[in-house]
Amino acid sequence: MADLKQAIKNLATEFVSDTVTIRRHLHANPELSFKEYNTANFVKEKLQELGLNPVSMAETGVVVLIEGKNPGKKTIALRADMDALPIEEQNNVPYKSQNKGVMHACGHDVHTSSLLGTARILNKLRDQFEGSVKLIFQPGEELLPGGASIMIKEGVLQNPEPAAIFGQHVFPMLPAGKIGVRSGMYMASADEIYVTVTGKGGHGAMPEMNVDPVVIAAHIIVALQQIVSRHASPKVPTVLSFGKVIANGATNIIPNEVKMEGTFRTMNEPWRAQAHIKMKKMAEQMAEAMGGSCDFHIAKGYPFLQNEPALTERMHTAAVDFLGKENVIDLDIWMAAEDFSYYTQQVDACFYRLGTRNDERGITSSVHTPTFDIDENALETGIGLMAWLTIQELSN
Repeated sequence: MADLKQAIKNLATEFVSDTVTIRRHLHANPELSFKEYNTANFVKEKLQELGLNPVSMAETGVVVLIEGKNPGKKTIALRADMDALPIEEQNNVPYKSQNKGVMHACGHDVHTSSLLGTARILNKLRDQFEGSVKLIFQPGEELLPGGASIMIKEGVLQNPEPAAIFGQHVFPMLPAGKIGVRSGMYMASADEIYVTVTGKGGHGAMPEMNVDPVVIAAHIIVALQQIVSRHASPKVPTVLSFGKVIANGATNIIPNEVKMEGTFRTMNEPWRAQAHIKMKKMAEQMAEAMGGSCDFHIAKGYPFLQNEPALTERMHTAAVDFLGKENVIDLDIWMAAEDFSYYTQQVDACFYRLGTRNDERGITSSVHTPTFDIDENALETGIGLMAWLTIQELSN
């Protein structure tokens, strides 16, 4: 295995320049969720250049199989997402987004280019491993219902069925060259909450003539925090936040209704279902008790993401072997959400983070911001490590 590890490192060094070029092309030409038509065609062209036979799924998704020796023995799946965000880029770089109001602000250009680089390495070494590798380039990670859920419904985890799946995601809190890993519960479920509180509007100087939905909405927001503080177990991470409240009145006008939007996140599916019922009941009954009414709608989002412990332990060991112990960091739980979680509900999975930060060069912005960028040296780590993890797991 030592010779194979060195071969992978050498190929990662050889292929990183082309991978950077691909990443910059993708970054300059971002497409929104479920509209990744040009991106999907570009990915298919790059795979076809390797002599592979990619197929389309979920309209703008791409799947391809790399077969080693004895291809039916075992299959490992690798996943990248391809969609961008509705953000206007503010970086002054040669590869700045050419699509106004659209930007790869979450690093999906990195994920896609990295998986293409990994494909080159694995395709080059296909006579040195047994089994098959299924590469999944999925659409729509950023938008419900999530491209992963659609790909799974269309059979991406069948014919052949993978024994495990890996995914990586940029992580601007870690320097390039390092990765982050966590076993077990890692990322939260995420539900969108849409509330309309209806009362009876009128003059602000005559509150006795009105049913004030602003006051009702304020009571509901405060009361719902008890779902977290008094109903959730302290052992289960739970977050409820409202980020949008519209009461379109004026200084002396009480409106007829108030609209609110928020998010509910946790890491336990039975509690998640209970909390939905409790939140809806509390909001509706409080509004009624105060003379108004409440329409409480929950758009159920992604489930929580859990890394299978045994697989993650093997991944951790392999990563230390490939990168060095100082470059493999243990992570805490993170209350953001990812549709990779759908895969983790179906098959043994490991989702890890790829460091992209460079303080000296000022590459420090968080994801989902207009100044997000990466230290492209991270791509050599990304393509080499994923190839090594894949071959290690195939031989396990």
